[in-house]
Amino acid sequence: MTQLTAPSLPAPAPAPAAPGAPASVAAADALGGPWPGSARPGRGGEVLVGGVGLAEAAERFGTPLYVLDEGEVRTRARAYRRALPHADVLYAAKAFLCSAMADWVAEEGLGLDVCSAGELWLAVSAGFPPQRILLHGNAKSPEDLRLARRLRVGRIVIDGPAEIARLAALVAADAPQKVLVRVLPGIAAGHHAAVRTGVGGQKFGFPIEGGDAADAIARVLDQPGLELVGLHCHLGSQITEAEPYLLAVDALVRLLAEVRERHGVELPELDLGGGHGIRYLPGDAELDLADFAVRVTDRLAVRCAEAGLEVPRLVVEPGRALAGPAAVAVYRVLSVKHGSDGRCFVAVDGGMSDNPRPALYGSPYAVRLVGRRSEAGEAAVDVVGRHCEAGDVLVRDAVLPADVRPGDLLAVPAAGAYQLSMASGYNLVGRPAVAAVRNGRARLLIRRETVEDFRLREVGR
Repeated sequence: MTQLTAPSLPAPAPAPAAPGAPASVAAADALGGPWPGSARPGRGGEVLVGGVGLAEAAERFGTPLYVLDEGEVRTRARAYRRALPHADVLYAAKAFLCSAMADWVAEEGLGLDVCSAGELWLAVSAGFPPQRILLHGNAKSPEDLRLARRLRVGRIVIDGPAEIARLAALVAADAPQKVLVRVLPGIAAGHHAAVRTGVGGQKFGFPIEGGDAADAIARVLDQPGLELVGLHCHLGSQITEAEPYLLAVDALVRLLAEVRERHGVELPELDLGGGHGIRYLPGDAELDLADFAVRVTDRLAVRCAEAGLEVPRLVVEPGRALAGPAAVAVYRVLSVKHGSDGRCFVAVDGGMSDNPRPALYGSPYAVRLVGRRSEAGEAAVDVVGRHCEAGDVLVRDAVLPADVRPGDLLAVPAAGAYQLSMASGYNLVGRPAVAAVRNGRARLLIRRETVEDFRLREVGR
């Protein structure tokens, strides 16, 4: 499988050197995946992202800190628009959302995929056009649906039987709501069983096999206030090959043909969801966007021609593929402990409260010492968090300088997706700050959560 390379996802222009850095720094080779395209080695062990030193940012904003490269987000959004010029590209907000992210996505011409009233309200409050928003989720509350209707979102994905009647009750026949029906094509794909959402036996959507999807489609078509515009599926997460999407196209086009035969209706949209995989380690595979775009659009055209259907408008929902490679998490080492079994534990000031993915999925990450140059040899260590769980391990068997010590800074790339969006308040540590970097400048997007924030939620004792 061809990996995502510069031709299909070009890197941003080289960042300017930090003040006082030698000229060679600006022209140095990029660090490569999984680092942002702008990442460059700097003087004294520094790493520059978007032209800003990570150690410099840590000193300014504190740690743990998430450094988000605006240029990387925009570059990746533009790559999707180029690769799929006739498709709708919706950024999956569940990967990571803040007002600035909504601005960047809107300015680059993408739509937005949200899963709750919270994500929806934040996006619209930031000025994102509601007509370019799609709402889905397996258990939408009445409040979610009411807000979506009040804000006039462009699309709502029907995910369960109860939503059909619930949404129909909110809609007048003279102001119909455009909807898609989420179906399960029976295709298992994704890096972990917990995120393989295209098969039966789990909470999402309507299985094609057994007729549940066909029954749901018929029920939606019977509702005058609901305008069925297409089918939706989402196979899973961290998918690195195009083949599962091709199989999904086959299954969904067959269902489109059945809908036409049974109801005399051709649905104009086909949403293949997201789940596009990225690199977490230097040798990882990741989805080749150019290959995916060509093969999926060709397959869709061929299958529709075979079925005598008009080709529906394709919709894709990348989240991790935009946000994941754009951020680097920076931690400060709090302690170094050598166990009796010879293992070395390097504890940092964050952990599973800001990145639960290693504990949930066993997800691997790379890690690098930044801010000082070491002449010591290398040692295998476990980079662990500060929380009261044996499973709070951020990077197992990491290779770091043997003289790593308290006060050092460690940087973890590919940190932009499903970390802060899944963060918790465990041990009341508080979620980290987020700083955006671009063209040698840094600005704070989200301040650090404090103990006072937790206290202010209390209303009595």
